Amino acid sequence: MNGLNFSNQVLPVQGSSITRILLIFLLVSCSQTSELDQLPKSDTQTAAESLVQYVNPLMGTDSKYSLSNGNTYPAIATPWGMNFWTPMTSKMGDGWTYKYNENKIRGIKQTHQPSPWLNDYAAFSLMAVTGDLKYQEDERESWFSHKAEVSKPHYYSVYLADYDVTMEVSPTERAAHFRFTFPEQDFSYILLDAFEKGSKVEIIPEQRKIVGYSRYNHGGVPDNFHNYWVAEFDHDFEITHTWNDQWKLSKDQLEAAGDHVGAIIGFKTQKGEQVQVKVASSFISEAQAQLNLSSEIGNDSFETTRQKALQAWEKELSRITIQDDNLDNIRTFYSCLYRVLLFPRQFHEIDADAQIVHYSPYNGKVLPGRMFTDNGFWDTFRAVFPFFTLMYPELNGQIMEGLVNTYQESGWLPEWASPGHRSVMIGSNSAVNIADSYLKGITGYDAEMLYEAMVKNATTDEGRPTDANGGVVQSVGREGVDYYNSLGYVPYDVGINENAARTLEYAFADFNIAQMANKLGKHEDAALYLKRAENYKMVFDQETGWMRGRNQDGKFQSPFNLLKWGDAFTEGNSMHYTWSVFHDIQGLINLMGGDETFVSKLDTVFTMPPDFDDSYYGHTIHEIREMQIVNMGNYAHGNQPIQHMIYLYNYANQPWKTQQRIREVLTKLYAATPDGYCGDEDNGQTSAWYVFSALGFYPVTPGTDQYVFGSPLFKKAKLNFENGNQLTIQVPNNSASNIYIAGTMLNDKRHDHTWISHGQLQAGGTLEFDMVEKMDSGWGTADTSVPFSMTDR
Repeated sequence: MNGLNFSNQVLPVQGSSITRILLIFLLVSCSQTSELDQLPKSDTQTAAESLVQYVNPLMGTDSKYSLSNGNTYPAIATPWGMNFWTPMTSKMGDGWTYKYNENKIRGIKQTHQPSPWLNDYAAFSLMAVTGDLKYQEDERESWFSHKAEVSKPHYYSVYLADYDVTMEVSPTERAAHFRFTFPEQDFSYILLDAFEKGSKVEIIPEQRKIVGYSRYNHGGVPDNFHNYWVAEFDHDFEITHTWNDQWKLSKDQLEAAGDHVGAIIGFKTQKGEQVQVKVASSFISEAQAQLNLSSEIGNDSFETTRQKALQAWEKELSRITIQDDNLDNIRTFYSCLYRVLLFPRQFHEIDADAQIVHYSPYNGKVLPGRMFTDNGFWDTFRAVFPFFTLMYPELNGQIMEGLVNTYQESGWLPEWASPGHRSVMIGSNSAVNIADSYLKGITGYDAEMLYEAMVKNATTDEGRPTDANGGVVQSVGREGVDYYNSLGYVPYDVGINENAARTLEYAFADFNIAQMANKLGKHEDAALYLKRAENYKMVFDQETGWMRGRNQDGKFQSPFNLLKWGDAFTEGNSMHYTWSVFHDIQGLINLMGGDETFVSKLDTVFTMPPDFDDSYYGHTIHEIREMQIVNMGNYAHGNQPIQHMIYLYNYANQPWKTQQRIREVLTKLYAATPDGYCGDEDNGQTSAWYVFSALGFYPVTPGTDQYVFGSPLFKKAKLNFENGNQLTIQVPNNSASNIYIAGTMLNDKRHDHTWISHGQLQAGGTLEFDMVEKMDSGWGTADTSVPFSMTDR
């Protein structure tokens, strides 16, 4: 797609010169000509109004096990859709399902994968071949080129060079529309691979249909888990085969069931003949899958399906419009915003009575109400959920409704769900998401029940769910909660790993419980949890000046290595985790001895070499390598624990250092390219950091109403809130060199704080930044300017 909408100012032009307008138009047009030529006509006609044109779903796909540039795949989906679709360059079971540097395609699969580290579930794929029948995954793969590939959020197309076939797909929330363009061939085939770990296919020639199910998963599912699907074709079947386990071909057979089965249908085609397939699925039943297909696609043409998907994305992306003369930054912004709007996925469906129902990934029952899944709160509590509270409060309330259902169905809140509870990561960060939602006035769910669930997490670890191997799902509840509540910390020497990190995250969760308790009128609870929110002090070692593992007898763990990854910390070291006192930065400043020492330690993170100790893991994990190679010292932006840290200069009256470092990360570590991230993207979190930071502010402390200023990237942005208000962010003298804030104005009034409140943003109006080239040591340096901390300055 291409074209610019000057009337709507999606892309700005400074001044009124027609020559300059034409020059920018020509430059942009030439830069995207090859992509434009490959796009369908219906999309090029709407490109002038399109924000989707700036999204690159391939951002972050140049990744592998040892080095993540995002660990993403091109998710062809609608926002928060139940199903995504993605091309497969890798074998079934490979978490890195699409690797940008690979050259062969094996099919397009339905996917629900939130991360390569958790892998996929409920997957099945479609693929076309011609000539000799090749259906095994290593045989059927076809050479392809990115030059003959189009990847957009709402549409994917690829040319299968070995078969002279073009394969296209456009999604709905629970269905998808495929189109295959074949050459002249006596034998043209479409393969449906139902994947391993339990599957079934049934070909129904008289209905031009294939039905079946996939039970493919990597854990987190009940025993009765199925993904039922139905695929309807617009051509009669001339050939019908199936395959059984070990790829055993069963010619002229219409049914197969086993560990790994598939279906093959074939026909004779003329040059350019198109075969369309409409596919839908359900976690409830085959009948529900058919209902999903009828209600979401029905008799729609492929063009109509694609247009509906396009408009779904345009609607959500247009919540924020950007005006700037740097096209690369605009592409990066919308590519990141696209990632923020994918997870958590809807797991509910609409039944024949138009009621919202869901298959429970916790107890295997079909129950009323909403359900969302595929999210790790350890990542997303930091910026994704605050973004939802700001820009998508209705969605946020629906997610909270889903959390109520999760608690009722499993007895616990999810910390990492895919689709059910998964035993990965640490913390009690569901409390942060819930409290932040409730404190910002979002309603429509049972807040009392969610508060009960939060308190349960904070008081007991008895009765936690078990995984398929009978082991306790340690991410649920709080591992070591009895130690934490009695000693004030999780000890280093009691067999609980990542103990100092757990202590820090539990303390922040307790702060959020206290805030919600207070608003609910539970003042005794509030006092208790506010006191526990100070437990971060229990793992601060005055001798070294850093957070440190502490033994049960009160002595600090020894020997201590500041740069040792893991051990007492989670995917980081003490230099990364020491800043995880989101709710009391002033208290941390005091522990360190004041502003000067605090700032010096912040500086050291960037100025020291990227040294590390990986002995805990026995090898250099990818997060370490990603820190090492970007030439920013020990700053590890590719992982979540330190992502808020740059904003902390504001708390010590040196906001210009925040501004300088923020702009450096925005322009150095992100790009709308296959290697465009500096580590795992993680369910929208690393993207949400960019979206917030590019706008000029960031939610350092969810559970409060403040967003801390950084250095806005664009000349102008408009935020369209659900309440009908619009905020315009004006930065007229912004540039690559003007990165420092000299002053801010809110609705034409001087604003000297280094933060802005949730209410001020949502009230709309105009927020203006005055940017200069040299750092300004006057703005935002008064003690009254600093953001919130539990401890007074």
